[in-house]
Amino acid sequence: MAAIIESGWLYLITHFSDFQLASLGSFFLHESVFFLSGLPFIYLERAGLLSKYKIQTKNNSLAAQEKCITRLLLYHIGVNLPLMIASYPFFRFMGMKSSLPFPSWKVVLSQIIFYFILEDFVFYWGHRFLHTKWLYKHVHSVHHEYATPFGLTSEYAHPAEILFLGFATIIGPAITGPHLITLWLWMTLRVLETVEAHCGYHFPWSLSNFLPLYGGADFHDYHHRLLYTKSGNYSSTFVYMDWIFGTDKGYRKLKALKRDGVEEESKQT
Repeated sequence: MAAIIESGWLYLITHFSDFQLASLGSFFLHESVFFLSGLPFIYLERAGLLSKYKIQTKNNSLAAQEKCITRLLLYHIGVNLPLMIASYPFFRFMGMKSSLPFPSWKVVLSQIIFYFILEDFVFYWGHRFLHTKWLYKHVHSVHHEYATPFGLTSEYAHPAEILFLGFATIIGPAITGPHLITLWLWMTLRVLETVEAHCGYHFPWSLSNFLPLYGGADFHDYHHRLLYTKSGNYSSTFVYMDWIFGTDKGYRKLKALKRDGVEEESKQT
């Protein structure tokens, strides 16, 4: 498998420049992972499949889903792509490379863990700042147009927010200058994580059932259901920032009430 991956990578670096791979290649990878992971949730909602795992009973209209997709394509081409092109010189300056050999798995793993922790910290404070009155009204309210989120709404946001919170995603790679394959792996994992957090479904196989510090869809769906001044749950990936600063109290209280209700029903039966 490693030989196949290296062979494929050798083809890429001999047929495309570093600039093409880091900017255009990253853009196409992002679009592929994002839409391939997000579109199935629209189908699940429209078809009513796996509805018992849906967190909210309300469904989005077809018009609302089409609006989301149309805006996303506009924002991705008009904001994300230019940002990826413009940031290439800086990443190059910081030491990003695409040549073989690949970094060791220990280096890749340590960098990915660092990116997740740093991104979650920066995102928490940036997201909480966006929930101040003026910024929510003029910027962040766009993202909250969907009180019942689905996978693709994860990146449905005001262009200013895309730039503002996008900083949390790129700050880790920007200061470490990773190998391009590490950057692509980070991008893939981050996209899959945010799509899952907005998917609107809590499955038995959801990561939050197995990783205590992982937020997931149930954690973030609560954030979308409440008024901006009372929502809490500002973190992107983990739950400990909200726990430390007490911005998950409403969510924890609701979970406790539901748990007590289930236990009471089981006693009666």
